[in-house]
Amino acid sequence: MITRRISIALPIILAVYIFQEAVINQFRFLGGGFSLFLIFSLIWAVLSLPEVAALIGFFAGVLMDISQSSSGPIGQWALIMIAACYAISYFGSGDDSLASNPLGVTILISIVVFSLEFIYVATGALLGVQSGDFIQIIRTIAGITAWTLIVTPIFLPIFSRLHGLAFDKQSSI
Repeated sequence: MITRRISIALPIILAVYIFQEAVINQFRFLGGGFSLFLIFSLIWAVLSLPEVAALIGFFAGVLMDISQSSSGPIGQWALIMIAACYAISYFGSGDDSLASNPLGVTILISIVVFSLEFIYVATGALLGVQSGDFIQIIRTIAGITAWTLIVTPIFLPIFSRLHGLAFDKQSSI
């Protein structure tokens, strides 16, 4: 049963990743822009069980590692996304009102994106990745968080329906 669900989910994940790489990354947004694929992965994790969310986090992290816009070593995003997707699903699965509240999901996703970007920069610094000066990093992370707050409510119903399609659930958002 889970194999069928994952086999339906993987093409959806790949389609969102390809859309991110082929379309979204071609535009230059003020403040650093946003990662639709990161938002998608986190929304998918909120709506999934923790074990499935960790698996989705692994696939999403590997795809983010091989992205042209990734400057860190291979495996950095994978490790971060496994932990983040599992944690967001674990904390979100016990509270059913969170998964059915679009405002709560939007705020949670924005906070997690903000945290993940800081964790990515911090672990990158530990691994010797050059990332720029402190003011530039803060400005970029603030811009990414602001764009996430704007974009998440727009794509939340779409991603929720795609999750329901893949896992045979009614969309609650």
